[in-house]
Amino acid sequence: MIVARKLRKQNITAYIIYMFQVEDIIRAYGLDVDRICKEYLPKFQYTEEQIAEQRDWYAGLIRMMQEEGVKENGHVQVVKNTLLLMADRHRELLADSNQPFYSAAYYKALPYIVELRSKGRNKEKDEIENCVDALYGATVLKMQGRELSDETKQALQPITHLLEMLGKLYSPES
Repeated sequence: MIVARKLRKQNITAYIIYMFQVEDIIRAYGLDVDRICKEYLPKFQYTEEQIAEQRDWYAGLIRMMQEEGVKENGHVQVVKNTLLLMADRHRELLADSNQPFYSAAYYKALPYIVELRSKGRNKEKDEIENCVDALYGATVLKMQGRELSDETKQALQPITHLLEMLGKLYSPES
């Protein structure tokens, strides 16, 4: 929660990727808040108050994951809603003639987005969610110590640039 709160204010794309990771961490610990508190949270230098706050936050997310049927995969509604807001902002920026640099970044990324969508399991996902999925997938591979192919690195560059721009131009009030 501490990191999520900060990221949500600073960079919405980083926030979403962080939340994907948190959901996976929760799954890795069997949706067990006690295990998270004993085995995961000690890796950080939290105060007792912060640990209690984190415990409550993880417990709330676990409850949401159980109630929303995303114990094994998928995302909680708050994450889905944020992705929808990002997609809305993306469309607004594309339609805004005062944002030519955003449109240019989008058109550079578009061939890779089309390729992602064609390879994806869920063809109904929005373009922005596909882009975030790609970045998160690359993040997971790096965390596993696996090397990304040059082709993947090349594809991720314009996608990363697009999401960085979206993150800078995103505002929930937009």
